Amino acid sequence: MSIRQRLAVINKIDLLRGPTPLAKLNNLSEYLGRDIYIKRDDMTPLAMGGNKLRKLEYIIADAIQKKSKVIVTAGAIQSNHVRQTAAIASMYGLECVALLENPLQSLNSLFLTNGNKQLTDLFNARCYFCDELTDPSLQMQALVESLRLQDAYIVPIGGSNALGSLGYVNCALEVAEQTPKDIEFAAVIVASGSAGTHAGLAMGLQSVFPQTPVIGVTVSRTVAQQQPKVETLQQEIGKLLNLTDFPKVNLWDQYFSPCYGQPNNKGQQAIELLAQKEGILLDPVYTGKAMAGLVDHILKESIDGNQPLLFIHTGGAPAIFAYSEINVATIK
Repeated sequence: MSIRQRLAVINKIDLLRGPTPLAKLNNLSEYLGRDIYIKRDDMTPLAMGGNKLRKLEYIIADAIQKKSKVIVTAGAIQSNHVRQTAAIASMYGLECVALLENPLQSLNSLFLTNGNKQLTDLFNARCYFCDELTDPSLQMQALVESLRLQDAYIVPIGGSNALGSLGYVNCALEVAEQTPKDIEFAAVIVASGSAGTHAGLAMGLQSVFPQTPVIGVTVSRTVAQQQPKVETLQQEIGKLLNLTDFPKVNLWDQYFSPCYGQPNNKGQQAIELLAQKEGILLDPVYTGKAMAGLVDHILKESIDGNQPLLFIHTGGAPAIFAYSEINVATIK
């Protein structure tokens, strides 16, 4: 049985309503001297887009099947995942409860109320705050108990369990269908945070483009910290799909400093570069830092081969409005 056939028997709801675009970045390719393509998962069709929708197709289907009435999840105050989860809960008439942390301990009013947080509130999520998400699963369970929530379904941070990661196994098959026949990508680059997107892509692409590595650009951890998270999810995906071959985990961890959620110069420059060359918006937490890694490695000529590269745009642009630190400078 093929991966596609195995995926077909697992319950999901259709939220995407078709593939997201895959296109060449002509201006950026010319500017950097190497062909770069982009997969526009920032254009998924709900709540201003983003990668979490693919994961939630499987997770929310499971919650509905289990007759859950309340969706409980967690993330940072500017979480793309919480925003999209709240939107889908509203769409299906479910209550959403979110446990939020402020990873920067910022008191900036834009950071606290604008961007993803404003949209999360608009979708009528009940938000509770904690000092730090040290053990999110345990903390969410404790919140369920303290609020005495009935028929609650806990969604992990980022939707990154094996079930949610199937959304990016599916995405890999979609990429294979959209890639022109005469193109073989030298590498696929994606932000690697809660690890479900990275692990799902790697497992799926191995079945269709076995020579193409998936490189995760970490947004919060060193390679030593992130690698076990990706490997564990790959193993769990393998159990769900009856797969026994696992791709090597490739990670770059030089671009997330100083910490998760804090913009840095290279990330800001990447945001400005793509905005001014292609009219496409990245964000300062995930995709800006991932694009910074891609640009830096192209300039250093450290990616093997001269074939095109594919960047997976996981979304996140609403966070731009919460980060007043970003100053746009003209790219020469």
